[in-house]
Amino acid sequence: MAAGWQDVVRDAAAVREAAAVAVDAALLAGVLMRTGEQPNASDVVNYAPFTLLPSPVPRALFEQAYAVQQDFNLLVDAVSQNKEFLEQTLASTIKVDDFTARLFRIYVQVLEEGLAQTVFLGINRSDYMFDCGLDGTAALRQIEINTIAASFGGLTSRTADVHRAVVMFLVEEVQRNIFDQRCVENELWNRNIRVVRKRFRDVFEQGSLDASRRLYMDGQEVAVVYYREGYVPQIYNEQNWAARLLLERSRAVKCPDIATQLAGTKKVQQELSRPGTLEKLLPGHPEAIARIRATFAGLYSLDEVRNNLYGEELREVLEKIKDSPERTSYILMDKIKPQPALNYLLRAHSPLQVSECISELGIFGVYVRQGRELVLNQAAGHLLRTKAVEHADGGVAAGVAVLDTPYLV
Repeated sequence: MAAGWQDVVRDAAAVREAAAVAVDAALLAGVLMRTGEQPNASDVVNYAPFTLLPSPVPRALFEQAYAVQQDFNLLVDAVSQNKEFLEQTLASTIKVDDFTARLFRIYVQVLEEGLAQTVFLGINRSDYMFDCGLDGTAALRQIEINTIAASFGGLTSRTADVHRAVVMFLVEEVQRNIFDQRCVENELWNRNIRVVRKRFRDVFEQGSLDASRRLYMDGQEVAVVYYREGYVPQIYNEQNWAARLLLERSRAVKCPDIATQLAGTKKVQQELSRPGTLEKLLPGHPEAIARIRATFAGLYSLDEVRNNLYGEELREVLEKIKDSPERTSYILMDKIKPQPALNYLLRAHSPLQVSECISELGIFGVYVRQGRELVLNQAAGHLLRTKAVEHADGGVAAGVAVLDTPYLV
């Protein structure tokens, strides 16, 4: 906690007054989420959980995270175009993980047919924590890179109508975090770009391709498919897999296409940390390689593709699978030791109390590739999420972390 805030944190009356003002300000600014009781209706909403005070973030590490984002965009795009690398890297994973195997099957089928899509759009978010060394210095360490449904770009920025082009948001059945999506949606409407919201089952029932593999929904051509769903195996039944294949076969720009989703898997993250891999994927970019490698934590073969495990739970799982082929679907990462700071986590209907907290910084990146030419590559904002130290895992939507603002120190 910044030194000037210590007295504020300990002053209960000042904290209560500041919290009341902060909640009203969040509601006025539209920092909202639907309630867990009515996740698909906006009749009753509440403020998205957030910190009372901005959390300290080392300025040098914040700037380092921004500086390396274009390099990560370049790397993700390179991985998504390298079939041999994806095949070799994911070979062991697809033998034991059905979700990755089904994604990979669609990827191969689309390649064998010949890609209809010529423009590729990526909206990524690279997440980091600040590892505190024995000498007290902090280092930036990447946790993961999210290549699909990278959320909270809307609410964390809180930026504040109909014609021609259509962007289709592929959304969840349960849409509690709709206001984050509405921020993006409203920006498109403000540019006279029409947005439609569809679920996988809508695509299965209403979607079609013409002879040129243009995608149509209800007779309207879809130019861009923006995934806010499709990143966990539990939502896929056979109809949803068929809908995903239809989307991937189309000319529509997918954000992300299935190759880019595969590029964001933990197994790929582990392979990228091996000596020599970055040099093969990014030849002629030694400075970018150095910036990327400086963020890597230690990664070892053995975190499941879709679940994170910690402490005693991790030990129990390792004991259970020690002689099983299932070991190949897990990646171990060095434990990161961030420096806790005191803060208040404001949640609806929760008591106001000070907590020891740790933060995770995410940097958004955007790129557009037409054919083989990268025409746009830039960092596009940040997200700081903070949680109490006793929680090992869980995000804002899961009710563990809250939205935060970096206080650069």
